[in-house]
Amino acid sequence: MSRRMSMLSIAGGAALWGIIGLFVTYLYEFGFTPVQVVAVRVASAAVLLLLYTYFTSKQSLRIHWKDSHYFIGTGIISIVFFNLCLFIAMDETSIAIAVTLLYTAPAFVTVFSRFLFGELFTGSKITALFTTLIGCALVVGLYPYTGFELSVYGVIAGLGSGFFYALYSIFATYALRKYSSVTVTVYTFVFASVAILPFAGLGSLSSAFAQPATWVNIIGIGLFSTTLAFLFYTKGLEKVESSKASIIATIEPVVATLISFFVFRELLDSWQIFGFLLVITAVILVQERSRPSFLKRKVS
Repeated sequence: MSRRMSMLSIAGGAALWGIIGLFVTYLYEFGFTPVQVVAVRVASAAVLLLLYTYFTSKQSLRIHWKDSHYFIGTGIISIVFFNLCLFIAMDETSIAIAVTLLYTAPAFVTVFSRFLFGELFTGSKITALFTTLIGCALVVGLYPYTGFELSVYGVIAGLGSGFFYALYSIFATYALRKYSSVTVTVYTFVFASVAILPFAGLGSLSSAFAQPATWVNIIGIGLFSTTLAFLFYTKGLEKVESSKASIIATIEPVVATLISFFVFRELLDSWQIFGFLLVITAVILVQERSRPSFLKRKVS
């Protein structure tokens, strides 16, 4: 896969994340809590990924258990905790503030990548980073500011969601030095499922599970907004720096906003359209040619 195709792969994964609201909305109507939605999301993805990999590439299921710390990182520390922090932030503040705080992730990744991988702070990367943050704030409606009662606990949780979201790129980068993108994605969700399922209380949803529509949305969230999204995103990390990947992935809130307009008929104002253009501009800014992928290095 070329570097340009890797960027498109990351953008495609982010777009699939952006349509998750289509499935989550209906699962909430069936009585699911946020934690339960996270649980069915990671569990359905784990099952789909295991089946797909078993029939297409059995060797990709082989790992050394001494490397489990990589998947504890991607699956538990990142996927589980970023979702939980995000839901807390949404409850304590607002969706606009929570989503904006989530997209502080590129700032965390850029700093981490400088010290962990030696990725330089280039002018275009810094410009794209600030352009993205401003664009996201406009898209989700944080600016113009209309007055929010901020919860310190909620703000900390929101920053935590950005922190843990950023860690997926970092942990996945290390794991990709030894394993394929398929292997990394499979075991990310296997480990996440093992961690969260015992605490999700899915047994209380027996009536919801009896409805076919519930399973349609579980498969939707598991296949499109999780399995394919993470496969595309993780595959893209093989050729794209993690700091750039996290900036490209901010296409997600733009897609989510467009879905809310075309599906739920929520109008886009001029500020949101401007924010959309800023995020697209940031994606273009990070498409510069860089040195060979750091994935070619050996793990010490």
